[in-house]
Amino acid sequence: MTLKEDIKARLSFAHVVALLVAINGFLLFLPVLQRGVAHSNAALGTFDTWKEALSFLALLEIPGFVVGLVLLLMSIGLVIKSRISWFFALLLLVSTVCVDVFIVKKPTWITVYSLFTIAVQVYYWRRFDHYSLATGSFFAVVSVASLIVYSMLGTLYMGDQFAPQVSDLPTAFYFAIVVMSTVGFGDIVPHTTDARMFTLTVIILGITIFAISVASIAGPLISNNIQRIVKGRITHMARKNHYILVGANSLAQNVYKSLTDRGEHVTVVCAPGTQHDLPDKADIIEGDTSAASTLRLAGAGEAKYIVTLCDSDAENVFVVLAAKEVAGDNTQTIALVNESQNMNKVKRVNPTMVLSLPQLASELLVRTLQGDTINNDLITEMFFGKRTSLG
Repeated sequence: MTLKEDIKARLSFAHVVALLVAINGFLLFLPVLQRGVAHSNAALGTFDTWKEALSFLALLEIPGFVVGLVLLLMSIGLVIKSRISWFFALLLLVSTVCVDVFIVKKPTWITVYSLFTIAVQVYYWRRFDHYSLATGSFFAVVSVASLIVYSMLGTLYMGDQFAPQVSDLPTAFYFAIVVMSTVGFGDIVPHTTDARMFTLTVIILGITIFAISVASIAGPLISNNIQRIVKGRITHMARKNHYILVGANSLAQNVYKSLTDRGEHVTVVCAPGTQHDLPDKADIIEGDTSAASTLRLAGAGEAKYIVTLCDSDAENVFVVLAAKEVAGDNTQTIALVNESQNMNKVKRVNPTMVLSLPQLASELLVRTLQGDTINNDLITEMFFGKRTSLG
């Protein structure tokens, strides 16, 4: 029972969906792979042409082979809750079901399993909300590579149905790229119905995959920039009687959580590209933290407190100096001192309060060792009993 509960705790909905999709891809990929291995063993490697080498792949089996492989790769993205992987996996599964039901008209138990996987994906669609440049790039590379493999295999398999005949790998690769990009030089032309239909599928897939790949890479970048711009303009109107936290380290993130849990409006100011775990809905302004213009954009003139929690004491000093230029009459500034020896230097810029965590912790420890009662009154006195020092 303990082992079962431990496994249940470790597994998430994303792992379950990823496993279902991976099994689906393996079921599509395995039969073709088995026929290929059996055919290769039977022939003992004696192939005169590419068509003989690929004869285990009928025309309709080539997409199944590629779809199975891509589903296996997409399951990796599903583990990290990638929306792009979820969408593409769903699209491939729906396509395979439609082919089995409406084109081949021979649905199998794999078709039923695919429908079950689709239902699970649709049920959890809201949970796959992760967008990133890394997953978008991975999707683009996998999609383009899969289409190239599909195009080359199909071209080599039907090589004698093109004029001139395609019988070598470099020519098949050249034709695949030309068709995928819809350039169409016309030096290689399909002259049978099957070859023409195959070429049309490559063109349609090429246009679709290139468009989706560009969107998957550029989408998150454009979305984040637009969101930052729009969010900055909209929340600027609501930045009043709020808290400004300068810095995005672990201390700042904990302070942010505590304040927002109490219903306070908090604006975080940090340097561009700062790594943090703040929620997506957080009001974040990226810029020079010690610039008056950045603090002005954060609404320093209407803020209750400007709390600078940077890891560098020098940066905290510059933030306090910038705050004095743009802060309102009722705005108070709190400066963190990371190194105790810098306490007097920070006090020289006259912040409303100075917080030194090492000194505060040592004071609490000494009072505890001496048997003093640590209660809310003592904490309040230590924090606010003096106007210039916390700790």
